[in-house]
Amino acid sequence: MPDAPSTGPRPPAASSLDLRVLPGFDALEGWQTHDARAALSSFGQSCTAILRRPADRPLNDRAPHAGRAGDWHDVCREALSLLAGNLDARSARQFFEARFRPVAVGGEGRLTGYYEPMVEARYYPDPEFSMAIRARPGLSPRGDMSQLIAGLDAARFGGADEARPRAEIEAMNIGVPLAWGRPIDVFFMQIQGSGRLVFDDGYQRRAAFAAHNGHPYVSIGRLLLDRGELPPGQASKHHIENWLIRNGPTAWTPLFNENPRYVFFDLQEIADPGAGPMGSQGVPLTPMASLAIDPAFHAWGVPVFIQGEVSGQGRWNGLVIAQDAGGAITGPVRGDLFFGWGDEAGQTAGRQNSFARWHLLLPSHLAARLARTS
Repeated sequence: MPDAPSTGPRPPAASSLDLRVLPGFDALEGWQTHDARAALSSFGQSCTAILRRPADRPLNDRAPHAGRAGDWHDVCREALSLLAGNLDARSARQFFEARFRPVAVGGEGRLTGYYEPMVEARYYPDPEFSMAIRARPGLSPRGDMSQLIAGLDAARFGGADEARPRAEIEAMNIGVPLAWGRPIDVFFMQIQGSGRLVFDDGYQRRAAFAAHNGHPYVSIGRLLLDRGELPPGQASKHHIENWLIRNGPTAWTPLFNENPRYVFFDLQEIADPGAGPMGSQGVPLTPMASLAIDPAFHAWGVPVFIQGEVSGQGRWNGLVIAQDAGGAITGPVRGDLFFGWGDEAGQTAGRQNSFARWHLLLPSHLAARLARTS
């Protein structure tokens, strides 16, 4: 997931959303050529969580257009049944066409990207691998908490040490070290919210988000731009890393500390190397088919057809599933696309920044209800 949501006041409920039910999928440019199989697989992951919810529970009480869990139970069962067999691109599209209606979301938003880094790690520190990847203070490492991230308030944990800013956490060695990494790698892994640790003996484990200290996130890329250290338009992860490497630890340590937010992790076994980290919905993320959204406006599990651009690919239309959240992801048409894991995904995600239009796919009866009340 991208860095966890900030604490503090939340936007108003989604009743302010500008929603317009479309007559059908022919109105969606790019739909007829889109391969929806990855999205259907991702939707199936979300359905495992939706089917566990009581039928009368809202999918999200701040997103009334998404209805209740029971409004999705039948369509989820059908999706999981389809996924149990052999599925081609046409069949995946036909499933969505038969059971859903597209709903345009007014306004033009922004689409950025994130990924799961592959981070070289060591069991013990040395001069190169000198930054700790820390567990949440006062707790033994435990299972993933990502399903609790939305609206997470660090004050709820009640730990004064946990709420200290980055500089004090590092100086006071707060939180048990789970592993050690290169400082630049660990810092960027905290921004992404998770990573796959690769130890020198070949063993891999996932560093999963456990908590953050409740302090606001400050972009070091924005700081370097404002100070003229980076040229305009060159604040991607690649450009920031090059600046850090050129200037060395004496420059990067104080710069890192200007971002007071600190992320704690938990180590997990990687049962399926082909599955992504857990998103805020509590299901694994799927490359190019999982989206981080603002849960003040949208519900997890809802399909979203995005019309925008992808870095290096130009124009891109894709069906994705709302499954995650992030501190910088605020607003009704603000999304963060999960690109996968590793260097290639990281390079693309680091450059991703485009305008995008959104179309929610709602089960047909929910869309009809929305059309009547609009």
